[in-house]
Amino acid sequence: EPPDTPNDFSCQTQDMRIVTCTWSQGGDTYLYGYHSPKYTLSEEFSQKLIPCTVSCSEQCSCSWDIGQQTICNITLTVENPLGKKTAMDVFDKTHRFYPPAPFQLWEECTDTEITIYWKHQNQGIELFCQTEVFHPDGKVELCNSSSTHHLTANITLRGLQPYTEYTARVHCGAAKHFWKWSEWSEDRTIRTKEATPLGKLDVWREITPALEGRNVTLFWKQGPNFRANGRNISYVVTWEKEDCSKLKTICFSSVYNSTRISIDNNSYRISIKAKNDVNESLPSVLIIPRATGNKRIVFSTEEFKEGQVNGTDDGIFISWVPRHIYDSYVIDWCNFPMLQPCDLQWKRFGPNTSSALINSAAFVPGVRYNFRIYGFVANRASLLEKKTGYLRELPPLLDPVVEKVVLTFNAVTLSWNSYPTNESQSGFIRAYNIYASPIQEDCSLKGSKKHVLPDDSVLCKYTVENPEEKRYTVKHLLSNTKYKLVVKAYTGGGETPIVNFIYIDTPFNSNMMYLLVLLVIVPSLVAIICHWKMKWVKECCCPVIPNPSKSKVLSFKEFKIDSEKVLKISDCVPDMLAVDNKAKVQKL
Repeated sequence: EPPDTPNDFSCQTQDMRIVTCTWSQGGDTYLYGYHSPKYTLSEEFSQKLIPCTVSCSEQCSCSWDIGQQTICNITLTVENPLGKKTAMDVFDKTHRFYPPAPFQLWEECTDTEITIYWKHQNQGIELFCQTEVFHPDGKVELCNSSSTHHLTANITLRGLQPYTEYTARVHCGAAKHFWKWSEWSEDRTIRTKEATPLGKLDVWREITPALEGRNVTLFWKQGPNFRANGRNISYVVTWEKEDCSKLKTICFSSVYNSTRISIDNNSYRISIKAKNDVNESLPSVLIIPRATGNKRIVFSTEEFKEGQVNGTDDGIFISWVPRHIYDSYVIDWCNFPMLQPCDLQWKRFGPNTSSALINSAAFVPGVRYNFRIYGFVANRASLLEKKTGYLRELPPLLDPVVEKVVLTFNAVTLSWNSYPTNESQSGFIRAYNIYASPIQEDCSLKGSKKHVLPDDSVLCKYTVENPEEKRYTVKHLLSNTKYKLVVKAYTGGGETPIVNFIYIDTPFNSNMMYLLVLLVIVPSLVAIICHWKMKWVKECCCPVIPNPSKSKVLSFKEFKIDSEKVLKISDCVPDMLAVDNKAKVQKL
């Protein structure tokens, strides 16, 4: 194929003597070796070929000495056996000038200013330079310097932070007839000088009772509004009674962020300052009020009802009732509550804040975190509220252990009194579920709910809503029956799978035995005895009544009055004679 017309053909110079022309190659001609495309450059005003060697990689280029000529008309020709194409560039070399990169950078600085110096190779050409400054926070700033035709130039950067590293580099271009920027100089990293620490330290404390007073653990950290402004940072802690007695001072290196001091029950003023090689920061002050008896005024041990708080994917949400008398609020907590010391943390909030999302990389699911909320005014703190919660609740680590089982023929009472509901749990214990079932069949006890296991077996479920109630009686059981039971604790994270049961045998119902004896056995015994002694029983219980007609008394000659036999007195010799009343005698 014939060659393509060269693209992006242009010429430029860095020293007003050597001109370099560059262009982009066209598409592949599929001709190689002797037939590959040939490039030639010519200057039209002088009608001469330009003696330069063309080299091509990503781009093609060719350089030569232009001498004293100022305006040039350069023609680029590319040809192969199948055709020829040309490109032209007419230019004034003073309009195509760009300088070499600045070199030999050095600086002078104070705590807030840096003056950067550099050198040029082009004497007598007026240049305009630009400095790129990289700040520690990632911000990039461009600063322009005034024109200069000297071999040395400089720029002053102002408004910088003390004892801070900045990285700068410089490039330049022609002040008149700007063509393009030079290459960047090498990067120069510069640190400003030290200055007095800016702002105050963020301080906090924890007070615990001691035998002869109180132990005060002091904490400090560099807050967002504090700048150390120096290298050799140390911390100065001073404390004195508020009646201006003897002042005590102790210093710590930068590796420390806490200390513990012992004080009596008087009111104390504590001051903590940061110090570098230049000066000290403003003091951060804490007032420890006088203790009354064995009670502490601040960090009081009074019982506050702990409110439960909920975690989210981003942290634990805390809210409190604001009080207008405080100028700030402080929340403190332990990142590792099971450790001693517990890595106390705190965060300060403004007076118009009544909620906060507390987050920490140390927060993990299943750990209970306790938060204390303080009001802060005049360097004094007052405990306002307590909160406790989890980043995310998990099922209980352990099931309740049934310690006591009381059986009757139709009920069983289970007790698990030693089961803890405190911060050792991986969630708030909200209820207990009791599951029961006969071993040989599904459960359908009165007063229960059905619970289906993964294997489709059915258990009876009972719920104890009060987590402090650790006793339950399962009723309506069958006597002389084997049952399996289990007690599960329930949290906001659910409960663990049902695996381990306890087994019981309900006793035989003795009342049924008594009833059986009364209704069956006793009557049977009586019937057997009666059958065995029937004649005797008959004689005792049902004697035979004699028939007067068959009595020997009436075995006499018959004399009847009407239809009845009458005994004549003459037929009988009486032993004794008694005379009845006259009426009956007359009748007889």
